Amino acid sequence: MKDLLEIRWHGRGGQGAKTAAQFLAEAALGLGKSIQAFPEYGPERAGAPIRTYTRISDKSIRVHSPITNPDIVAVIDPTLLDTVNVTDGLTDRGVLIINTPEGVDTIRKKTGFTKGKIGVCDATKIALETLGKPIPNMPILGALLKAKPVVTVESVEEEVKKKFLKKIGEEKTNANMKAIRRAFEEVKIG
Repeated sequence: MKDLLEIRWHGRGGQGAKTAAQFLAEAALGLGKSIQAFPEYGPERAGAPIRTYTRISDKSIRVHSPITNPDIVAVIDPTLLDTVNVTDGLTDRGVLIINTPEGVDTIRKKTGFTKGKIGVCDATKIALETLGKPIPNMPILGALLKAKPVVTVESVEEEVKKKFLKKIGEEKTNANMKAIRRAFEEVKIG
């Protein structure tokens, strides 16, 4: 990992982009890294497009601005591909993770991202089948970890347990961890 790893998340209000960004950052913090995780909202309403950012470093992080040249972009809502240039600023060696049932080649053509790595995962389907709700943030987090092992799946699971166990109970916490693991296994990378 370079000194500073920057991740930009694209989603809509209510899909959990902020939560996924936070879990990833806190898992890295638990491994002794310096972190930042923060959202950038437009109109604050459910369904509105949002961006959330995660920075991870072995050193102190001194930059405090939105991420313009991310190493990784995670797209939680695939409808944003039609309205937002999600690959804007993504480095040539970057990683693009998309919640979609479509294949890697289709996403390459759709986004024009030809040089980096693309991961596709039907995170909404996984969320519906494991959580019973179309909240694809945890599956996308699992897919991201497979495409770019920023932290271990186990470290993210520990954060999920810490944050969710008392809040939503053991059954729903386990379902979230199952969603992460399943996406980790099912993501297609090319």
